[in-house]
Amino acid sequence: MSYTNSVTVPLAWEESVQATRDALANQGFGILTEINVRSTFEAKLGPEAAEAVGDYIILGACNPSLASRALAAEPEMGALLPCNVVVRRGKEADATTVEAIDPQTMVQLSGAPAVREVADDADARLRAALAEIAGIYG
Repeated sequence: MSYTNSVTVPLAWEESVQATRDALANQGFGILTEINVRSTFEAKLGPEAAEAVGDYIILGACNPSLASRALAAEPEMGALLPCNVVVRRGKEADATTVEAIDPQTMVQLSGAPAVREVADDADARLRAALAEIAGIYG
């Protein structure tokens, strides 16, 4: 099983990041965390490591209603929250990839029916966000 769903779009880096933020917001997700992997690598490992990874950001997306339902069903699910969404573009790339965690991964770790319901809802929303990015910009 693949653990992510993704789209690749012919957009510049900044446009891709903004399109991702907008599409997630349209599906009820806010961004709780943001990790700029390129900047972190440059600061901690040097410019060569930053160049090798290219533009790479991890957005910690959270839909409070879904998170609340998941935690009520199984408090351990907090270890899998928020839903990570990656926007990445290699050094020589002419397109940007946006990929989101597949929430069905949670279902494999839990047998709770309520977790399955939350995963199905989150999956539909994240896929809709990716489809919006691909449809508008792809």
